Formats: sequence, C-alpha cells, structure tokens
Amino acid sequence: MELELRHLRTVRAIAEAGSLTKASVALGLAQPALSTQLKRIERLLGGSLFDRGRSGVRLTPLGELVLDRAKVLLPAAQELQEEAVRFANAHGGRRRFRLGATHGPLLGALVDRLVAEYPGAAVNTATSWSTQELTGQVASGRLDFALVGVCGQSRPAGAEGLAWREVGTDPVFAMLGEAHPLAGRPELALEELAREQWAVVPGEGCFADCFSAACSRAGFTPAAMYETDTASCVHLVQVGRAVGLARATFPPTAGVVTVPLAGDPLIWRHLLGWHPESPGAGTAAEVTEYARRAHGEAAGRSPSYASWRARRGAERGHSAAARG
Repeated sequence: MELELRHLRTVRAIAEAGSLTKASVALGLAQPALSTQLKRIERLLGGSLFDRGRSGVRLTPLGELVLDRAKVLLPAAQELQEEAVRFANAHGGRRRFRLGATHGPLLGALVDRLVAEYPGAAVNTATSWSTQELTGQVASGRLDFALVGVCGQSRPAGAEGLAWREVGTDPVFAMLGEAHPLAGRPELALEELAREQWAVVPGEGCFADCFSAACSRAGFTPAAMYETDTASCVHLVQVGRAVGLARATFPPTAGVVTVPLAGDPLIWRHLLGWHPESPGAGTAAEVTEYARRAHGEAAGRSPSYASWRARRGAERGHSAAARG
C-alpha cells in the first residue's frame, strides 16, 4: 500500500476531532472501519500516530510530523486540482457556460438568453438549495457562475474569493391561497398573519432569522412551519393549510395570489458570482446584463409586483412634489 491523500485526510480528521468516535461521524465511516484504516496507515508510516486514552486520542511525535506535512500537502493538492480544472476549461476551444443556481425564476430565462446570444455554445445547469455548495463549485472551477439569493445586505455563504454583482432586489411577498379571506387585499401588515401556519423552502443564510425578527417586531412568534420543496409549499398554500413567503418575482400560479407586506419587512437580493481567474470571467459583464434582463422580465410577469412598483413610483412622485 502506498500513501495517498485520503490517508492524510483521515489523519487530519482524527486529529481535529480528538477521538475516533467523532472522526468516524465526520468521515461517514463506522468506527471499527476507521480503526482498521488507521492501523494500516500507521503500519505504512512505521509507527503509532496517536496515543489512545479514555478522553480521546493525542498525537504522538510521529503523528505531529505527519499532520504538519498534511497541512501543507492537502491544500496544495486541492489548489492544483482547481487550477487544472480552470486551465482545462480555458483551453477547451468551444464556448461553454456552466451555471449553478438556487431554486428561483431567473435561471431558465438566463439560459434562454445565453442560448440565443451564443448559438452552438454549451450551456449546462445545476441547482441546489445550498448556496455554499454552489459557491464551492464555482471556486473549484466546476461551475462558471452561481446565481443565488440572499436576505437584505448579507453575503452568500462561501463568497470569499469570488466576484459578485447584484442582479436585482425584490421585496418578499406573502403567498396566499386565492380563497384566503385576505387574498384580495392590495397590501397586508405582517401582524395580520400572526395566527397562520407557514410553508417555507429550505435554504442557508440568515433569511429564517430575518423572518423571525420581522415577526417579533410585528408582535408575534410564527406558528408551526412546514419546510418542504417548492411544489409542496405551493400545494399547502393552494389548499389553505398554510401561507408562504415568496420573492416578488414569483410567477403567476393557479390557486395562489401574492400580496405585498406593508413596510417591506423582508428584502431579497439576486446575485451573480464567478471566480476572477475562471474562463467565465471574460463574459461576466454580459452574463450579468442578461441576468438583469431576465430579472426585469420576471418582475414584469407578476401582476402583484407590477402593481407594487406602480404604487411605489406614485408615492415617490408625490413625495418629490411635496418637497418641491
């Protein structure tokens, strides 16, 4: 058996966890399998790497040497892999757009624009609930762009080292079944929904905290929340089991209405990110512009958002006239 990077990752995981039990959970291995693997690594390296005790494991001098080398070799190997992927992508010849996105209304429209503008180009997509997963794939060169959303002025998870541009900013609306008693209102105060059940989609970031804080400011704590996929959320709203939260660009859907919340207590920003050294960086300005157009089109397709924009425009006009 020869020493492999996975062996060094195992040693690092055990050292960081401080016990075989915790390390086995982190590595997704059964503890007996991890113990057997560690014994093989120790035989390969010529001695014990850890002293075992009741309180866990402690590095031996040999273990400290191996861990010090692992801390150099593992990041270097990861960097080599990422650089190789970026180099291969940059010299592939055929234009390619690899897009990752959290679930939302903009990805399809962006794909449509890219296919129309670049006939013959390869356009590939990936979706995930996890912003960090997408940003990690951009950083490693597996994706060219990530189209994600964040709450308020927060930054995406895993944003370090990537370039970001804002695509659009929307208020968050309440999503009600069309038979809901409040569905016909042009605007709702959040506190009017204090007794409702809520349906939400999973995700990362601070949105859940921001929503809880907004409810607290409105004087209530949200009742039970159903966390599930988009289709199930829509169904629960349609049948009156729950109300939901939706970006204002949420497309018109049978049996559902979206209603603005007074004072816009929640804001959602759409962002496009890329690695500055990736092949996609050269087309980032164009892709950003296409994404912004896609956002504008999505906003235009939502009657409730169009009405909200018209009211806000009229309010700003009245304010300007009053100041004049």
